Amino acid sequence: MGMKKKLQEIPLHLMILPGIILTVIFSYVPIMGTVIAFQKFVPSKGIFNSKWIGFDNFRYMLDMPNFTSVLWNTIFIAVLKIIAGLIVPIIFALLLNELAGAFFKRTIQTVIYFPYFLSWVILGGILIDILSPSSGIVNEFLGVFGIKPIFFLGDDKWFPYTLVLTDTWKTFGYGTIVYLAALTGIDQSLYEAATMDGANRWKQMFHITLPGMLPIITLMTVLSLGNVLNAGFEQVFNLYSPMVYSTGDIIDTLVYRIGLVDAQYGVATAVGLFKSLISFVLIVLSNKLANKYAGYRVF
Repeated sequence: MGMKKKLQEIPLHLMILPGIILTVIFSYVPIMGTVIAFQKFVPSKGIFNSKWIGFDNFRYMLDMPNFTSVLWNTIFIAVLKIIAGLIVPIIFALLLNELAGAFFKRTIQTVIYFPYFLSWVILGGILIDILSPSSGIVNEFLGVFGIKPIFFLGDDKWFPYTLVLTDTWKTFGYGTIVYLAALTGIDQSLYEAATMDGANRWKQMFHITLPGMLPIITLMTVLSLGNVLNAGFEQVFNLYSPMVYSTGDIIDTLVYRIGLVDAQYGVATAVGLFKSLISFVLIVLSNKLANKYAGYRVF
Protein backbone atom coordinates (compact mmCIF):
# COMPACT_ATOMS: atom_id res chain seq x y z
CA MET A 1 0.00 0.00 0.00
CA GLY A 2 2.86 2.37 0.76
CA MET A 3 4.41 2.01 -2.70
CA LYS A 4 1.02 2.30 -4.41
CA LYS A 5 0.29 5.51 -2.52
CA LYS A 6 3.66 6.97 -3.54
CA LEU A 7 2.98 6.12 -7.19
CA GLN A 8 -0.41 7.85 -6.94
CA GLU A 9 1.27 10.98 -5.58
CA ILE A 10 3.71 11.29 -8.50
CA PRO A 11 1.29 13.38 -10.64
CA LEU A 12 0.85 15.78 -7.71
CA HIS A 13 4.60 16.23 -7.37
CA LEU A 14 4.88 16.79 -11.13
CA MET A 15 2.22 19.51 -10.88
CA ILE A 16 4.26 21.50 -8.35
CA LEU A 17 7.57 20.90 -10.17
CA PRO A 18 7.25 23.97 -12.50
CA GLY A 19 6.61 26.19 -9.48
CA ILE A 20 9.65 24.78 -7.69
CA ILE A 21 11.84 25.32 -10.75
CA LEU A 22 10.67 28.93 -11.17
CA THR A 23 11.21 29.60 -7.46
CA VAL A 24 14.76 28.26 -7.61
CA ILE A 25 15.61 30.22 -10.77
CA PHE A 26 14.09 33.55 -9.79
CA SER A 27 14.32 33.48 -5.97
CA TYR A 28 17.28 31.33 -4.92
CA VAL A 29 19.80 31.68 -7.74
CA PRO A 30 19.78 35.53 -7.53
CA ILE A 31 20.82 35.25 -3.86
CA MET A 32 24.37 34.69 -5.10
CA GLY A 33 24.26 38.22 -6.49
CA THR A 34 24.14 39.71 -2.99
CA VAL A 35 27.94 39.54 -2.97
CA ILE A 36 27.78 42.66 -5.18
CA ALA A 37 26.78 44.61 -2.05
CA PHE A 38 30.35 44.14 -0.79
CA GLN A 39 32.08 44.93 -4.07
CA LYS A 40 32.81 47.85 -6.34
CA PHE A 41 31.00 45.98 -9.03
CA VAL A 42 31.98 46.42 -12.66
CA PRO A 43 29.75 44.49 -15.10
CA SER A 44 32.64 43.77 -17.49
CA LYS A 45 34.60 42.10 -14.67
CA GLY A 46 31.70 40.18 -13.14
CA ILE A 47 31.26 39.19 -9.50
CA PHE A 48 34.44 37.12 -9.41
CA ASN A 49 36.85 39.83 -10.55
CA SER A 50 35.27 42.99 -9.14
CA LYS A 51 37.11 44.69 -6.26
CA TRP A 52 36.08 43.72 -2.74
CA ILE A 53 35.35 46.81 -0.61
CA GLY A 54 33.64 45.32 2.44
CA PHE A 55 30.94 47.50 4.00
CA ASP A 56 31.76 50.67 2.06
CA ASN A 57 28.52 50.45 0.06
CA PHE A 58 26.53 50.25 3.29
CA ARG A 59 28.34 53.28 4.71
CA TYR A 60 27.62 55.16 1.50
CA MET A 61 23.96 54.11 1.79
CA LEU A 62 23.65 55.41 5.35
CA ASP A 63 25.37 58.67 4.42
CA MET A 64 22.98 59.37 1.56
CA PRO A 65 21.07 62.59 2.41
CA ASN A 66 17.71 61.18 1.33
CA PHE A 67 18.01 57.66 2.75
CA THR A 68 16.30 58.53 6.06
CA SER A 69 13.36 60.17 4.30
CA VAL A 70 13.06 57.25 1.87
CA LEU A 71 13.01 54.79 4.77
CA TRP A 72 10.36 56.88 6.54
CA ASN A 73 8.27 57.14 3.36
CA THR A 74 8.41 53.37 2.94
CA ILE A 75 7.31 52.64 6.50
CA PHE A 76 4.65 55.38 6.54
CA ILE A 77 3.03 54.33 3.26
CA ALA A 78 3.27 50.60 4.03
CA VAL A 79 1.76 50.95 7.51
CA LEU A 80 -1.14 53.04 6.20
CA LYS A 81 -1.75 50.44 3.49
CA ILE A 82 -1.74 47.65 6.07
CA ILE A 83 -4.22 49.48 8.31
CA ALA A 84 -6.55 50.40 5.45
CA GLY A 85 -6.15 46.92 3.96
CA LEU A 86 -7.45 45.43 7.21
CA ILE A 87 -10.22 47.84 8.18
CA VAL A 88 -11.91 48.40 4.79
CA PRO A 89 -12.34 44.68 3.86
CA ILE A 90 -13.70 43.88 7.33
CA ILE A 91 -16.30 46.66 7.14
CA PHE A 92 -17.27 45.76 3.58
CA ALA A 93 -17.53 42.05 4.45
CA LEU A 94 -19.86 42.89 7.34
CA LEU A 95 -22.01 45.05 5.07
CA LEU A 96 -22.16 42.41 2.34
CA ASN A 97 -23.07 39.81 4.91
CA GLU A 98 -26.21 41.80 5.71
CA LEU A 99 -27.45 41.72 2.10
CA ALA A 100 -30.32 39.32 1.53
CA GLY A 101 -30.29 39.03 -2.27
CA ALA A 102 -27.75 36.38 -3.34
CA PHE A 103 -27.52 37.64 -6.94
CA PHE A 104 -26.94 41.26 -5.91
CA LYS A 105 -24.42 40.13 -3.29
CA ARG A 106 -22.41 38.10 -5.83
CA THR A 107 -22.53 40.95 -8.33
CA ILE A 108 -21.05 43.35 -5.78
CA GLN A 109 -18.35 40.81 -4.93
CA THR A 110 -17.39 40.46 -8.59
CA VAL A 111 -17.28 44.21 -9.17
CA ILE A 112 -15.05 44.96 -6.17
CA TYR A 113 -12.79 41.97 -6.91
CA PHE A 114 -12.19 42.90 -10.56
CA PRO A 115 -9.51 45.63 -9.96
CA TYR A 116 -7.39 43.08 -8.10
CA PHE A 117 -6.64 41.35 -11.42
CA LEU A 118 -5.50 44.52 -13.21
CA SER A 119 -1.82 45.43 -13.25
CA TRP A 120 -0.60 48.81 -12.03
CA VAL A 121 0.51 49.60 -15.56
CA ILE A 122 -3.14 49.62 -16.63
CA LEU A 123 -4.46 51.20 -13.45
CA GLY A 124 -1.69 53.80 -13.51
CA GLY A 125 -2.88 55.10 -16.86
CA ILE A 126 -6.49 55.11 -15.67
CA LEU A 127 -5.65 56.94 -12.44
CA ILE A 128 -3.54 59.55 -14.24
CA ASP A 129 -6.62 60.39 -16.32
CA ILE A 130 -9.28 60.38 -13.62
CA LEU A 131 -7.08 62.24 -11.09
CA SER A 132 -5.90 64.89 -13.54
CA PRO A 133 -6.22 68.41 -12.03
CA SER A 134 -7.48 69.84 -15.31
CA SER A 135 -9.89 67.28 -16.74
CA GLY A 136 -10.05 64.38 -14.27
CA ILE A 137 -13.47 63.18 -13.20
CA VAL A 138 -12.51 63.35 -9.50
CA ASN A 139 -11.63 67.04 -9.64
CA GLU A 140 -14.68 67.71 -11.80
CA PHE A 141 -16.79 66.20 -9.03
CA LEU A 142 -14.99 68.19 -6.34
CA GLY A 143 -15.54 71.34 -8.37
CA VAL A 144 -19.30 70.88 -7.99
CA PHE A 145 -18.82 71.60 -4.28
CA GLY A 146 -16.54 74.56 -4.92
CA ILE A 147 -13.33 72.71 -4.09
CA LYS A 148 -10.29 73.81 -6.07
CA PRO A 149 -8.55 71.18 -8.25
CA ILE A 150 -6.09 68.97 -6.36
CA PHE A 151 -2.98 67.62 -8.04
CA PHE A 152 -3.18 64.19 -6.39
CA LEU A 153 -0.18 62.76 -8.26
CA GLY A 154 1.94 65.91 -8.27
CA ASP A 155 1.44 67.34 -4.79
CA ASP A 156 3.84 65.83 -2.26
CA LYS A 157 1.29 66.33 0.53
CA TRP A 158 -1.46 64.40 -1.24
CA PHE A 159 0.61 61.75 -2.98
CA PRO A 160 1.16 59.28 -0.07
CA TYR A 161 -2.55 59.26 0.77
CA THR A 162 -3.41 58.85 -2.91
CA LEU A 163 -1.20 55.76 -2.96
CA VAL A 164 -2.95 54.33 0.08
CA LEU A 165 -6.46 55.01 -1.19
CA THR A 166 -5.84 53.65 -4.69
CA ASP A 167 -4.07 50.56 -3.35
CA THR A 168 -6.95 49.90 -0.97
CA TRP A 169 -9.43 50.30 -3.82
CA LYS A 170 -7.47 47.77 -5.88
CA THR A 171 -6.97 45.11 -3.21
CA PHE A 172 -9.85 45.32 -0.73
CA GLY A 173 -12.00 43.02 -2.86
CA TYR A 174 -9.62 40.14 -2.21
CA GLY A 175 -9.58 40.83 1.52
CA THR A 176 -13.37 41.03 1.56
CA ILE A 177 -13.64 37.52 0.11
CA VAL A 178 -11.26 36.22 2.80
CA TYR A 179 -13.42 37.67 5.57
CA LEU A 180 -16.65 36.53 3.91
CA ALA A 181 -15.21 33.02 3.92
CA ALA A 182 -14.56 33.42 7.65
CA LEU A 183 -18.18 34.46 8.15
CA THR A 184 -19.42 31.20 6.64
CA GLY A 185 -17.68 29.31 9.45
CA ILE A 186 -19.75 30.98 12.18
CA ASP A 187 -22.44 28.74 13.68
CA GLN A 188 -25.78 30.03 12.41
CA SER A 189 -27.55 28.69 15.50
CA LEU A 190 -25.87 31.47 17.48
CA TYR A 191 -27.76 34.06 15.43
CA GLU A 192 -31.03 32.16 15.92
CA ALA A 193 -30.49 32.04 19.66
CA ALA A 194 -29.59 35.74 19.75
CA THR A 195 -32.73 36.63 17.78
CA MET A 196 -34.88 34.66 20.20
CA ASP A 197 -33.22 36.58 23.07
CA GLY A 198 -34.13 39.89 21.42
CA ALA A 199 -30.71 40.90 20.11
CA ASN A 200 -30.87 43.23 17.12
CA ARG A 201 -28.53 43.11 14.12
CA TRP A 202 -26.01 45.49 15.72
CA LYS A 203 -25.75 43.42 18.87
CA GLN A 204 -25.42 40.24 16.84
CA MET A 205 -22.59 41.81 14.84
CA PHE A 206 -20.65 42.92 17.91
CA HIS A 207 -21.24 39.83 20.02
CA ILE A 208 -21.29 37.03 17.42
CA THR A 209 -19.96 38.12 14.03
CA LEU A 210 -16.87 40.03 15.08
CA PRO A 211 -15.78 37.50 17.74
CA GLY A 212 -16.25 34.76 15.14
CA MET A 213 -14.04 36.66 12.70
CA LEU A 214 -11.40 37.48 15.33
CA PRO A 215 -9.07 34.51 14.59
CA ILE A 216 -8.74 35.36 10.87
CA ILE A 217 -8.49 39.09 11.67
CA THR A 218 -5.65 38.35 14.10
CA LEU A 219 -3.95 36.10 11.56
CA MET A 220 -4.15 38.64 8.72
CA THR A 221 -2.91 41.39 11.03
CA VAL A 222 0.18 39.61 12.29
CA LEU A 223 1.08 38.24 8.85
CA SER A 224 0.92 41.75 7.41
CA LEU A 225 3.86 42.77 9.64
CA GLY A 226 6.19 41.20 7.10
CA ASN A 227 5.09 43.83 4.56
CA VAL A 228 6.13 46.88 6.60
CA LEU A 229 8.93 47.64 4.12
CA ASN A 230 6.90 46.67 1.04
CA ALA A 231 5.16 49.87 0.05
CA GLY A 232 4.41 48.63 -3.49
CA PHE A 233 7.05 49.22 -6.15
CA GLU A 234 4.74 48.68 -9.14
CA GLN A 235 2.20 51.21 -7.92
CA VAL A 236 4.70 53.89 -6.91
CA PHE A 237 6.82 53.45 -10.03
CA ASN A 238 3.80 53.94 -12.31
CA LEU A 239 2.43 56.95 -10.44
CA TYR A 240 5.31 58.94 -8.97
CA SER A 241 7.44 61.72 -10.45
CA PRO A 242 10.37 63.88 -9.25
CA MET A 243 7.81 66.35 -7.86
CA VAL A 244 6.78 63.89 -5.16
CA TYR A 245 10.13 62.25 -4.35
CA SER A 246 10.14 63.92 -0.91
CA THR A 247 7.10 61.94 0.27
CA GLY A 248 6.61 59.23 -2.37
CA ASP A 249 10.08 57.81 -2.94
CA ILE A 250 10.42 54.36 -1.32
CA ILE A 251 13.26 51.87 -0.93
CA ASP A 252 12.34 49.86 -4.03
CA THR A 253 12.19 52.89 -6.31
CA LEU A 254 15.46 54.17 -4.82
CA VAL A 255 17.10 50.82 -5.63
CA TYR A 256 15.75 51.05 -9.18
CA ARG A 257 17.17 54.52 -9.77
CA ILE A 258 20.52 53.84 -8.13
CA GLY A 259 21.01 50.49 -9.81
CA LEU A 260 19.46 50.64 -13.27
CA VAL A 261 19.48 54.38 -13.91
CA ASP A 262 22.73 55.48 -12.21
CA ALA A 263 24.49 52.10 -12.63
CA GLN A 264 25.69 52.06 -8.99
CA TYR A 265 25.09 48.33 -8.70
CA GLY A 266 26.97 47.83 -5.45
CA VAL A 267 25.07 50.53 -3.57
CA ALA A 268 21.73 49.40 -5.02
CA THR A 269 22.41 45.83 -3.92
CA ALA A 270 23.40 47.05 -0.46
CA VAL A 271 20.11 48.94 -0.10
CA GLY A 272 18.17 45.92 -1.34
CA LEU A 273 20.02 43.60 1.06
CA PHE A 274 19.35 45.99 3.93
CA LYS A 275 15.63 45.86 3.16
CA SER A 276 15.67 42.07 2.76
CA LEU A 277 17.33 41.50 6.14
CA ILE A 278 14.81 43.70 7.97
CA SER A 279 11.94 42.07 6.08
CA PHE A 280 13.26 38.63 7.05
CA VAL A 281 13.25 39.59 10.72
CA LEU A 282 9.71 40.98 10.43
CA ILE A 283 8.46 37.84 8.65
CA VAL A 284 9.94 35.59 11.35
CA LEU A 285 8.36 37.83 14.00
CA SER A 286 4.98 37.75 12.25
CA ASN A 287 5.17 33.96 12.03
CA LYS A 288 5.84 33.74 15.78
CA LEU A 289 2.96 36.09 16.55
CA ALA A 290 0.62 34.24 14.19
CA ASN A 291 1.47 30.97 15.93
CA LYS A 292 0.98 32.52 19.38
CA TYR A 293 -2.24 34.45 18.84
CA ALA A 294 -3.93 32.66 15.92
CA GLY A 295 -2.57 29.12 16.05
CA TYR A 296 -1.08 29.50 12.56
CA ARG A 297 2.40 28.30 11.74
CA VAL A 298 4.31 28.28 8.43
CA PHE A 299 7.66 26.99 9.65
